[in-house]
Amino acid sequence: MIADKRPPKLFYFSERAELERSLTLGEFRLVPPPQSPLQASPANDANYLILSLAQSWDGALFEGKRDGTAYLVVHDAEAFGERLHRAVQKILPNWAGIDAAMSYGASSPLGRLFSLPKERAAEKEWRFAWRPMRNGLSAKPIVIQLGSIADIAELRIANA
Repeated sequence: MIADKRPPKLFYFSERAELERSLTLGEFRLVPPPQSPLQASPANDANYLILSLAQSWDGALFEGKRDGTAYLVVHDAEAFGERLHRAVQKILPNWAGIDAAMSYGASSPLGRLFSLPKERAAEKEWRFAWRPMRNGLSAKPIVIQLGSIADIAELRIANA
């Protein structure tokens, strides 16, 4: 399910070896969202799995990366989102997925999982998220493979 219209392109920032695997194998790691002290509420976002990409290129997202010279550009975010949701559905059939733009400085209609402080608005994050549809299923990081996404994405070298 899509909460917002997907942007035309998405950008993925990671270590170069991981980016190469993402391009050639469609390999991505889904993880529980980071918990922040600002998110102290009864809702348990830790039971979700997420994958975050950016809606625009931002060199600041290279900070802290050992190999901050490359990034992945997904030229067809719609096709990527559909492939991603299909691949996750095969691995996690009892989970429901959604993706949307993050809301900065205001609550998202989708809840805390899609809301961040306005100070982080420069990130322009697009978040894919899945939650279990039954009690008792826990969110542990997983690696999924969509198959090559070279037909809709490319690896770019920063400053090139």
